[in-house]
Amino acid sequence: MSYIFYGLWDYRFLLLIFSSTLVDYVVGLQLFKYRNNTKLKKKWLYLSLAFNLGLLATFKYFNFFLDSFINLASNFGYSIGDSWTLKIILPVGISFYTFQTLSYSLDIYYKRLTPTKDLISFTAFVSFFPQLVAGPIERASNLLGQIKERRIFSAAQIEAGGKLILWGLFKKMVIADAMAPMVDDIFTNYQTQSTSTLILGLVFFSFQVYGDFSGYSDIAIGTAKMFGIELMSNFKFPNFSRNVAEYWQRWHISLSTWFRHYVYIPLGGSRVAKCLSVRNIIIIFLISGFWHGANWTFIAWGALHALFYIPVFLMGHNRKYAHTVVAEHKWFPNLVEIGQILLTFTLVTFSRIFFRSPSITDAFGYLNALVSNTHLSGYSHPVGYRMVDYYILLLLFVGYEYFIRKDERNPFPFKYKGIRLTAYASICLAILLFYENTSRAFIYFQF
Repeated sequence: MSYIFYGLWDYRFLLLIFSSTLVDYVVGLQLFKYRNNTKLKKKWLYLSLAFNLGLLATFKYFNFFLDSFINLASNFGYSIGDSWTLKIILPVGISFYTFQTLSYSLDIYYKRLTPTKDLISFTAFVSFFPQLVAGPIERASNLLGQIKERRIFSAAQIEAGGKLILWGLFKKMVIADAMAPMVDDIFTNYQTQSTSTLILGLVFFSFQVYGDFSGYSDIAIGTAKMFGIELMSNFKFPNFSRNVAEYWQRWHISLSTWFRHYVYIPLGGSRVAKCLSVRNIIIIFLISGFWHGANWTFIAWGALHALFYIPVFLMGHNRKYAHTVVAEHKWFPNLVEIGQILLTFTLVTFSRIFFRSPSITDAFGYLNALVSNTHLSGYSHPVGYRMVDYYILLLLFVGYEYFIRKDERNPFPFKYKGIRLTAYASICLAILLFYENTSRAFIYFQF
């Protein structure tokens, strides 16, 4: 059924996902077979790495490297045509399912996991449709075992899953999609916008990308719950982070933990000298940026986050808030925490100039307009709607997320049934009021 789901987008790319699945299924068995033979074990691991990273290099990065080479050559007076450019579309979810199969092989290589001989279950693990196209990037140690176990229908699971789906739809259709027209308008016409409008565009985009991606994750986790399967949390209210390190412990958790376990720690992590740890941090963030897309803008975005993260690491605060939430035992944060949250949100939002801009030239153009067009002016919605409605919407959204900040799996933590029903009705009404009959794909489908 997951293959039918994926094939409805484009059946031709089913061969890619099946090839990746089959390669890592065989590699897993061979890694276990030769677990005490380091030389052969490495050869089988290299096969998995070469195949999966080769798929990514071909379909996602080939044209990027080719264009970069052509531009470099032109700077030295050589003219190279673009006849070698691949005229292909990026397969949806390829960055997610290749990392998922790679984690399986790597876990067996490091003797954290025993391979399965059940090809059907392994294929379901790789292609499980709720999280196939945009994560969370699951580990076999969590998902594969659940797929192989017998599951029993549970009304409680259906209810819990339905709540997450409803909340995810709200974040996508009301928050993200409501911000999208204004973000598109401001980023398209940044040359003529005032500083205040450009700042507004960045703030709107921060809420758009958060609502869009965390909304998808909630829908995926909720759908999986209905099948009796628990996926890992991918977002834990990152907008209330008190430093950039905490932000990355709460934003796209499945990707950040993937890089920590399979790249950062093997490089030496924090166990080596400080200078080497800083090098490892830079490598991780540059790779993370490149994972997001074949564009120098994403590499610049990753470099900025490395720049923001390193001072936190050097001060020893990178794990300071790993197991707490803001104002954990209080109603409201204190002034220091408010300042920390605002600073972190400002830094992260600033970096999204590069994440959203189509090119490095546009990103620096946006920055130039930000510091040059210093007059203040009001912004009018491109379709003519009242802007005050959107400001109120965002304030209510932030306030509600703060209220539920301790448990991302329970978006409606109300004791009384009447209050819960009122919350459900309010969410449905908001979707009807803000919904526009415009097809807007999830932002992370492009990655």
